Amino acid sequence: MSVEHRNLLGGPAATHLPDTAEAREALESGIDAVEVAARFPTYSAAWAALAERAFAAGNAVEAYAYARTGYHRGLDALRRAGWKGHGPIPWEHVPNQGFLRCLHMLARTAAAIGENDEAERCRTFLAESSAEAAETLGS
Repeated sequence: MSVEHRNLLGGPAATHLPDTAEAREALESGIDAVEVAARFPTYSAAWAALAERAFAAGNAVEAYAYARTGYHRGLDALRRAGWKGHGPIPWEHVPNQGFLRCLHMLARTAAAIGENDEAERCRTFLAESSAEAAETLGS
């Protein structure tokens, strides 16, 4: 079910990234995220998976690099989708989740390597973009 978000204060409309079906299906089918990122370098969900895996393995710097890559690829995609640097990026829209996961991992990994200002900026950006993502992904 799609949820219509209306901003009663007249702010920007929610941004919905297009689905990258071939990349999504490859990742969902169990193809390693390294291969998916190599084949589809603009697909943020592959970078998020790599960041999450590296972080879980205790490799915070590697995870930071993956998260930053996915974050920047996601910003590019958001801009192509009409995003103007602010406004809702709904978690419930599955194609947005890769970017939001990268943003979350960028916050976590920045904190892990002592980039506290960056970590706080990313946590704020995540909460302002999607309260549901911030709640779902946790700290």
